[in-house]
Amino acid sequence: DVVAVEAATARMCELWGRIDILVANAGVSMVASATDMDASAVANVISVNTIGAVNSVAAVLPEMTARRGGHLVVISSLAAYRGLPKSGAYSASKAAVSTFFESLRVDLRNSNIDVTIIHPGFIKTPLTANRKGRLLFLMELDAATRKIVTAIERRRRTYAFPWQLAGISRFLKHMPDALYDRIASRGSFRE
Repeated sequence: DVVAVEAATARMCELWGRIDILVANAGVSMVASATDMDASAVANVISVNTIGAVNSVAAVLPEMTARRGGHLVVISSLAAYRGLPKSGAYSASKAAVSTFFESLRVDLRNSNIDVTIIHPGFIKTPLTANRKGRLLFLMELDAATRKIVTAIERRRRTYAFPWQLAGISRFLKHMPDALYDRIASRGSFRE
């Protein structure tokens, strides 16, 4: 909600003078195969996960740019690396937000504004609750939070974790499409 984000930004600047760091963290999802697609549900996932992050950046970036300082952080996902089964909307939204923040990082390179893209794997949250399928390397929220905070404090450009699942995701990203399609179609963690 552009108006709400702008109002919250103005209120925070009024109270504290400036915003030093933005953590854009939006994550809604849906489970649907291509044959069960609901365009309005897909649009909602993309709107919340991608446009929500963009709205947040648009609200804080003018002030950061004017004072030549700040830190923009986005919580993306390892799902941004490949189109996962029954996860088209979620994978697309996270790929879009990762690419958007990567562009920001390049554009802001000489502005003293840092940009960090976080690619977490599975974390125990309401988003992963009640899944029947096994979630590889599922992390406790506290452990994942510590990793995210450390990456932000170190002003990493990108950070993907847990390392095991990040490695698998990177491998799958570079796998030939025909082989990936065959492997990915065997099952889904989205069940």
